Amino acid sequence: MINYFTIVASSFLFVLGAILPIVNPPAIAPIYWTLTSGATNQVRKILAKKIAINVFIMVLVAIFLGNYVLSLFGISLAVVRVGGGLIVVVAAWKLLNAEDPDTNIHKINTETFTLEKARRSAFYPLTFPISCGPGTIAASITVGASLQQNTQLNLATSLSLLGTVLGVLAVSLAVYFSLRFAVQFLHRLGQSGTVIFMRMSAFILLCIGVQIMWTGIHDLVLSLYSEALKLQ
Repeated sequence: MINYFTIVASSFLFVLGAILPIVNPPAIAPIYWTLTSGATNQVRKILAKKIAINVFIMVLVAIFLGNYVLSLFGISLAVVRVGGGLIVVVAAWKLLNAEDPDTNIHKINTETFTLEKARRSAFYPLTFPISCGPGTIAASITVGASLQQNTQLNLATSLSLLGTVLGVLAVSLAVYFSLRFAVQFLHRLGQSGTVIFMRMSAFILLCIGVQIMWTGIHDLVLSLYSEALKLQ
């Protein structure tokens, strides 16, 4: 029984340690709050649930099917990093240049962010790339690659898969609670503190995007260099 628990726990902690720091749910809160300006608490609650479910599905798909999809279309992980990093950079740049919530130009109307608009925005951009960006997907694909090393179906493999699913569920719950109580958390910071926190989070998001792009470009350059050596 102890060995079974160890297998589940190790897979759970592996997924949690590999994906949760990249998702970084607390850092999403100010960005989420800014992008849902004008939404009621009820709409934000529904939206937080939808985003958490989307994150759960996306991470699971990336873990179990990510490598197969990339192989099917002939796309390398480096290209995914470059393209996804570019999307993150664009989203972060827009947030950095967004107007402050307290300006006269940026007037918040509680009726503007309707439930229909929430449904349209739930996946893009609130789930991808804000909550579950290319860095998360790349990490999930890496986790999936390590799981695929053992293709023999047995009790140990099943327990490992169970721990993986529980780890993804824990990440999704962390996202849900961070977004669900984003308003209460940011209310404690005050208006000025929220603006500062939002700008800092947007800048960090921009840096993450650049880092993801650079990692992809670095891998592509190394691949080209390796191919050039083979041709000599």
